[in-house]
Amino acid sequence: MPLSIFGFQALWSPFFIITILFMSVLYFLITTKWRKDFKNSEPLKRKQAIYFIISMLLLYLVKGSPIDLLAHIMFTYHMVQMSILLMIMTPLLMLSIPNWLWEAFIRLPVVKTIFRFFTKPVLAVILFNVAFSFYHLPFIFDKIKMSETAHSAYTMSLFLLAMFMWWPLINTLPGQKQLNGLKRVGYLFSSAMLLTPACGILIFAGKPLYETYSNGALWLQAMALCVPTDTLAGLNLSGPELFSKLPVVEDQQLGAIIMKLVQEVIYGIVLARIFYKWFKKDQQEAEEMTKNLMMSQHPQPTE
Repeated sequence: MPLSIFGFQALWSPFFIITILFMSVLYFLITTKWRKDFKNSEPLKRKQAIYFIISMLLLYLVKGSPIDLLAHIMFTYHMVQMSILLMIMTPLLMLSIPNWLWEAFIRLPVVKTIFRFFTKPVLAVILFNVAFSFYHLPFIFDKIKMSETAHSAYTMSLFLLAMFMWWPLINTLPGQKQLNGLKRVGYLFSSAMLLTPACGILIFAGKPLYETYSNGALWLQAMALCVPTDTLAGLNLSGPELFSKLPVVEDQQLGAIIMKLVQEVIYGIVLARIFYKWFKKDQQEAEEMTKNLMMSQHPQPTE
């Protein structure tokens, strides 16, 4: 059946577009016109503006476009949504925020305490991966998917934990926890390993684990989170099989594979950047040593 039966509001979330536009206007006002009110502020860099625009487009893609509706129909799209939101959109949004704005935000008393505690590398990487795995326990997942409040609260919590997890890797603020050298590599490998069991269970499960994707009545309850109730009431729907030919078990397996692949690709890109920086640093040091050696062997004549 075509997704158009759910209506424009369910497909394109016009109210979410307004939210995205409001956030964008606020960001550019703070980083340009209002930045003089912040200590040590600097002009917004073009790269930061591009990162922000991309992050907002990705946010709308996964939470405002038909992908959000499809995430309630198929587990595969749920994992596409989660992987883009937590592995791509979150670090891009963080990189778009200038250091002087981060500094002003973190300096707030309550925020300062929270950041000091939750951005400890070991705690940050464990909390994010445990929370993500806990979310995908079948009895927890089904409960959250049938409650709009629980679904919104847990999604926001995962976003914050993802931000804390990325913080030691990408922040450049003096005095903040930063990982360098082999610690970065170990951090990424630890995160990849911690997520593997949850994905592995889903990949090798021989039966449907989630009632909200296999039980018609519970699936309809979960659909009410993104489709107006009066619209659902007027449709004679039995389950997700009306919109997908993919069996529930294979849908479940594909979703887990996608999540793991996206994580590996993103972490691979980060690792490549780490090794590239090491290579450039070693190259510069070697050139400097060669230059100094040549100068010592051929000193400049004195007048």
